[in-house]
Amino acid sequence: MKPARIIILAVAVTAAGLAGFLAMKLAGGKRVVVEQAREIIQKAPMVNVLVTAANLPVGARLNADSIRWMEWPEGSVSEGVITEANRPAALTELQGAVVRIPMFEGEPVRAEKIADSNSRIMSSILPSGKRAVATEISVSTGAGGFILPNDRVDVIMVRKNDEGRFLTETVLANVRVLAVDQQIEQKTDGSKTVVGTTATLELTPDQTRVIAVAQQMADRLTLALRSVADAQESDTTGADYLLTGSSSAPSIQVIKSGAIVKSAEGNKM
Repeated sequence: MKPARIIILAVAVTAAGLAGFLAMKLAGGKRVVVEQAREIIQKAPMVNVLVTAANLPVGARLNADSIRWMEWPEGSVSEGVITEANRPAALTELQGAVVRIPMFEGEPVRAEKIADSNSRIMSSILPSGKRAVATEISVSTGAGGFILPNDRVDVIMVRKNDEGRFLTETVLANVRVLAVDQQIEQKTDGSKTVVGTTATLELTPDQTRVIAVAQQMADRLTLALRSVADAQESDTTGADYLLTGSSSAPSIQVIKSGAIVKSAEGNKM
């Protein structure tokens, strides 16, 4: 074999050996880094955090199947989260608690998102500044029984004028239904809907006054079911002329034969 070929072969073998040696060193370094990171994670203090085991809508009740403990790095736990350290009996104590804000599976349970189980369930899910007002419904005035909690509805007033003609008017628009009879959550087990006789609406103080007057003036009130797509639209007071005086001052209205005849100041309407 010629000397030139021997030299070329030797250089190639040496280069291959160096490449293999460098590859082994790099792989070994990566393994060391991975092992060190694993050791750091294992040494990091962990705490048990209470999380949801399923998607929970507003009004759902907590039970043994809907909440569980999950390990979290202690440094990642924010204030307000329920942990086994600060509430060791939470799984038992929170049985039957009511969900005030929707939660998703795996989400940490925070005290402000739930209300302890008691007899005042409606007040616990009612947002601040809102009022719960009930109105009678039937199959014909409640969208055939298809209205469920958390749906949005328009309140339509039907009444007779002095000439005996029927008038219709939307007195409230896009308001939220809190409950139908005593049911405050939608059924998810596929069972049939029970037709209710009373719907409880979530209203502002002014809307509360509007519906109180409308209930006295109307021959009947009808709830018109709205699309889910309208949920983001703001609710409105359609018949604000029914309000007299400012919302902060008390007012008196005299209603005769289904019509407002006098306000607190004695003005003819």
